[in-house]
Amino acid sequence: MSTPALFSRARTPVAGLARSTRARLPEPSAARLRAAVTVLFVLDGAVFGSWAARVPGVAAQVGAGHTALGVALLCLSLGALVCMRLTGRWCARFGAGPVSAAAGVAVCLSALLPGLAGSVPVLCAALLVFGAATGMVNVAANALGVQVEARVGRPLLSGLHAGFSLGGLAGALVGGAAAAVLGVAPHLALVAAAGLAATAWALPALLGAPRAPLPAPGPAPDAAPADGPDAAPGDGPAARRRTAALVVLGAVAGCTAFGEGALTDWGALLLREELGAPATLGALGYAGFASAMAGGRLAGGWLLLTLGERRLLAGGALLAAVGATVAVTTPVLWVALAGFVVVGLGLSNVFPLAIARAGLIGGAPGIALATTVGYTGLLGGPPLIGLVAEHAGLPAALGSVALLALAAGFLVLTVVGDRVLVTAPAGAVTRRVTRVGERLQPVVSGFGHGTGVYVRELTTLLPSGGDPSR
Repeated sequence: MSTPALFSRARTPVAGLARSTRARLPEPSAARLRAAVTVLFVLDGAVFGSWAARVPGVAAQVGAGHTALGVALLCLSLGALVCMRLTGRWCARFGAGPVSAAAGVAVCLSALLPGLAGSVPVLCAALLVFGAATGMVNVAANALGVQVEARVGRPLLSGLHAGFSLGGLAGALVGGAAAAVLGVAPHLALVAAAGLAATAWALPALLGAPRAPLPAPGPAPDAAPADGPDAAPGDGPAARRRTAALVVLGAVAGCTAFGEGALTDWGALLLREELGAPATLGALGYAGFASAMAGGRLAGGWLLLTLGERRLLAGGALLAAVGATVAVTTPVLWVALAGFVVVGLGLSNVFPLAIARAGLIGGAPGIALATTVGYTGLLGGPPLIGLVAEHAGLPAALGSVALLALAAGFLVLTVVGDRVLVTAPAGAVTRRVTRVGERLQPVVSGFGHGTGVYVRELTTLLPSGGDPSR
């Protein structure tokens, strides 16, 4: 699909930024550029955490029930998914720095829109724009982070993602406190103003960032075609075997992305409606979840080397299932908050490690395929939870987080190296999974690094020479 004329080189604001500033601004030092991209990650987390804390207020403001709110949240995911693909192209054409600068401004301004909505259709439109801006900043900031990482010569992106989680923690805590004294619109306006001030500080470094190609993750040692030197990438049993493994890893990522999106969008509402939490305490659910995610990712390298990839993936999924079950079944507010923390710890490394394994199996195309499959968890989660909540209640709907975490843990155990281990009667399932993946491959090829860099950093933490199934 060709890029619409609206986004052509002549008309795209990013193109203007790239052309007018690259020649005039001095190239920033590595330390200055690293500080700027760190600010961008923290800003993105803080804006999204602020939104998560005010979801109940926005729902009440527009009179949205569970189903209507689910549809509105679907618009957020759709906007993000579409813009991620476009942003990958923009980064390749104009450079990650100018695109990151434009994305930082866009995410701050679009954060205002949900607070101004007065009806569900307007909220849907607002969240479509807000989602597009968040998708843009996610891809651009990660692309720039990869560039800075290559420049300094050591892994940085895990720490940058922890900055996103810490920003989300701060945004949720401040949002919870603001809910007691400010309406949604004034609060989000202050968030936008503070974000624009932070972006203004980072802008010179972002605009002056040198344009550099993104490094391509290499294929895993066992990912070479086994059907002869002339076999095409998509031909032969070995390629079909790898495709099946990529789709299963994408499903693991999707199950955990579902849980992350569910608690972000619905956690505060669960605490407010089911446990009677005031607005201030309701935001603590996301705050605890985000802080646990940050801590788990900061410790991800040590956990990976200590437990091994396989145990960390399966154990994290099981831990998340336990935490989600506790959070939706307890009548005690503080126990539910502890459950949110446990879910955050469990999920923190599952999505990145699943996609990292996909990168080792299939390189950039493997990352694109598995990430696209994974994002269906974010895309389908909001309307599904809203629909179930409307008929069975919000606790039952969020109980699906535990079920899908268990499913992720089971799927992890079926993947060894670049193949899916199944019993003979399940061969038909493997063939179906392979066919789905082969059909998705050409569809997702345009995502390339634009989506893949979101979690590429943890490939560097895999013990070299170790058994990937350990």
